[in-house]
Amino acid sequence: PCDSMIHNHRKQFLDTDPCLETASQCFRHFFQRCPKFIEQFCQMQVEDDDKVGLYSYKVQSTITSRLANTMIQAKMVNNARRPQPIMFDVQVPKGAFIDNFTMDINGITFTSHIREKSEARKMYAQAKAKGKAAGIVRSNALDMENFQTEVNVPPGMRIQFQLHYHEMIRRKLSSYEHVISVKPGRLAKHLEVKQTQGLRYVHVPNSLGDHFNGITTISKGEKKAHVSFKPTMDQQRKCPKCSSTAVDGNFVVQYDVNRETTGGELEIFNGYFIHFFAPENLDPLPKNILFVIDVSGSMWGLKMKQTIEAMKAILSELRAADQFSLIDFNHNVRCWRDNLVSATPAQVEDAKKYIQTIHPNGGTNINEALLRATFILNEAKSLGMLDPNSVSMIVLVSDGDPTVGELKLTTIQKNVKQSIKDEFSLFCLGIGFDVDYDFLQRIATDNRGMAQRIFGNQETSLQMKNFYNQVSTPLLKKIQFNYPQESVSDVTQSSFHNYFGGSEIVVAGKVDTENLQHLESIVTATAANAELVMETLRDVEELDGFMKKDKYADPDFTRKLWAYLTVNQMMAERNAAPTAALKRNITKSILQMSLDHHIVTPFTAMLIENAEKDEIMLADQPKDPRKGCCPGQWIPAWANVTAVPVSFMPEQRGSPVSSLSINRVDNDPHFIIHLPKSQRNICFNINSEPGKILNLVSDPGTGVVVNGQLVGAKKAENKKLNTYFGKIGFYFQKKGLKVEISTEKITLKDGSYAITLSWADTGHIIRKQLLISVKKESNVTITVGEDMSFMVLLHRVWKKHPVNVDFLGIYIPPENQFSPAAHGLIGQFVSEPEVSIHHQTPGQAPEKPQAIMEVKGNKFTVTRGVQKDYRTDRVLGTDVLCWFVHNSGKGFIDGHYRDYLVPHLYSFMKKP
Repeated sequence: PCDSMIHNHRKQFLDTDPCLETASQCFRHFFQRCPKFIEQFCQMQVEDDDKVGLYSYKVQSTITSRLANTMIQAKMVNNARRPQPIMFDVQVPKGAFIDNFTMDINGITFTSHIREKSEARKMYAQAKAKGKAAGIVRSNALDMENFQTEVNVPPGMRIQFQLHYHEMIRRKLSSYEHVISVKPGRLAKHLEVKQTQGLRYVHVPNSLGDHFNGITTISKGEKKAHVSFKPTMDQQRKCPKCSSTAVDGNFVVQYDVNRETTGGELEIFNGYFIHFFAPENLDPLPKNILFVIDVSGSMWGLKMKQTIEAMKAILSELRAADQFSLIDFNHNVRCWRDNLVSATPAQVEDAKKYIQTIHPNGGTNINEALLRATFILNEAKSLGMLDPNSVSMIVLVSDGDPTVGELKLTTIQKNVKQSIKDEFSLFCLGIGFDVDYDFLQRIATDNRGMAQRIFGNQETSLQMKNFYNQVSTPLLKKIQFNYPQESVSDVTQSSFHNYFGGSEIVVAGKVDTENLQHLESIVTATAANAELVMETLRDVEELDGFMKKDKYADPDFTRKLWAYLTVNQMMAERNAAPTAALKRNITKSILQMSLDHHIVTPFTAMLIENAEKDEIMLADQPKDPRKGCCPGQWIPAWANVTAVPVSFMPEQRGSPVSSLSINRVDNDPHFIIHLPKSQRNICFNINSEPGKILNLVSDPGTGVVVNGQLVGAKKAENKKLNTYFGKIGFYFQKKGLKVEISTEKITLKDGSYAITLSWADTGHIIRKQLLISVKKESNVTITVGEDMSFMVLLHRVWKKHPVNVDFLGIYIPPENQFSPAAHGLIGQFVSEPEVSIHHQTPGQAPEKPQAIMEVKGNKFTVTRGVQKDYRTDRVLGTDVLCWFVHNSGKGFIDGHYRDYLVPHLYSFMKKP
């Protein structure tokens, strides 16, 4: 940058001082005169290295009576001199409903429409078939869900993304907590929180770090509060001269509201009512609780240590009136006590000692463990050991799927449902990222409980204790909400098994406001020492004045809350539906609700189109990461002003996978090693067994691993079973990224984060400067900065072929910047060996002469032959002449091919 500045200003300096003959003299002279200018200029040039300018990033969230409407807007510009991809990647809270997404590129606007999923996919497929630019936006879910899209933007062009979603803020532990993911990469944010009723307090914890102490402002009134977070550019920097931002995390607002009556609060507006019920100052009901703890081998290590720590704290919080017991299970089921015991200090201490002796091992028998727990509770009830006013519950802690005993999840769900018999509740804690959280959620909802995912890390213990605290204080049981039938309709769930202190029950419905002046509710429930009857009466026009005066309040909040509750309730009912016919009917109702209220649910998708309808994206409902389905990327044809193909990789050095001078493994599997210095191709085959994993590259210097897993043909031919690569794994250790490519899909993993593309899509994934480019049903290219690239080729065969199967080929340019420590079947040739080929003689076939090869002190016979490069012609291939080394490369490769077998798809290998 400074050289450029000197060149531009050199004449001016020479005019003022002709003695300055050289650029270096000029630079020194100018630096002495204007050191501050030089420093600022160079800093400006460093900042400009990021060619994507984010000139506005705004998050606005307005909460109206627990309904949060959030808008995330990003305005960016391509400051580069060539087209480049610009990504919009935001996180949306799990359970929120995305209802709108727009995109504007220099006046070209893309808008969204909600369609039935199959219809949307059909329209998307039709657009692709007609040659229109089409792409997919998908998300995956943990506690947050990613909404991600990418557009290749011409130089100088600006683009604006805007996403809208809404969610209901649930009350937990006597507080509402609104979480917004703020990860812009660069600029200022703005957040507003509004409440339509009296606020007891508003608190903003320092969740983004000490760097932002004192920046957040809160102004609180009687009925609303305004929270604002607007750091300047300098405040956002990680350090005074850094060009990167320190804003990277969740912005959290915690608050609670004032409550006037024990019967709850009725809010009526626009033809809907919402009833919030959270009574306080009640004596807790005694509880009967069974802890069922998974101690299988997968719980070994930190998971078990944290679980033991949490359980010891939880046991200490049991009340004297409570009864409890412990069950731990792997492939067997063990009980600390075969029956419930009172939570006396002595019994609690004994239980803690028992927990401390647990050593994880073995399989996972969830079915038998839960049935044993239900048996203990049912027996205690039949023997009259349970207080009639007590609350009974099971808390299951597990980190995996069943592997022993009953394995079918639907059967386990049915068994537990029949055993519980609507008598008590089941709560499930799923630890880690491998657990089938969908199953735990279904089985908990089916039995009047709830599930929560516990992320396996240093805070596992705290997460478990926080979950327990949500259900540790039952205040009411058998709660029933009653409204005048002639005035209300379409009421959401109005009967509840339990109410726990610090939480809130919400009921909604439609109300005939035209023919009604007041709405009355009656709530009945069983408390610790009484049967309660609580009445509430509200004027149907009570909110009208406030809603008209407050510009921030959402006038549609009652309808949206009702729709939110109704859709979630129907999805829970669908999961528990006993017949396929009932499930279909509920599905139709959910679909109609989704279309009527313009929200993305599991049965709808969002189509995003420009006005001419020649560019289209498809946004599906997020799925659990274990089930796959993740972000695809999209590069519209009109934005590709350089007319490069979809598999275009920015920042490439020439075309690293275009020449025939390349290392490759394809077909059975055939290795072709190109030796650049001697300009020779050396070939060999590896004959191993299906399921074995071969290491291709193992480079501890760069932290890169490439392995291939073999798959066999359907049957042997000529007493030989051909093997192929059915799966290829890439591990980029320094980035913490893993890429798995199979004949079905392409998956990028970043810790718990997983992104998947199908071979049926054309798209891109970019993460941590690693680009994965997928060309539909053809190939995948992986580019790592400017240092290395790889291509994986897909070979499809006729599905009913009697012998052949789908397989993969891999192509690795010798220009890849591996370290001298690289090894593996291909990696060892980073340092090219000295190869001598001499004494060529005719072979049995004229086109296959033989010769003597000398390499690494070994001497053996090789045969001249032809192998195939399938990149340009995947059917017939392109002929590549090479010298073939027999016996699985013996003599040419270090050691024996069995030395290159590794245990896992991402394993480094030991040098032979």
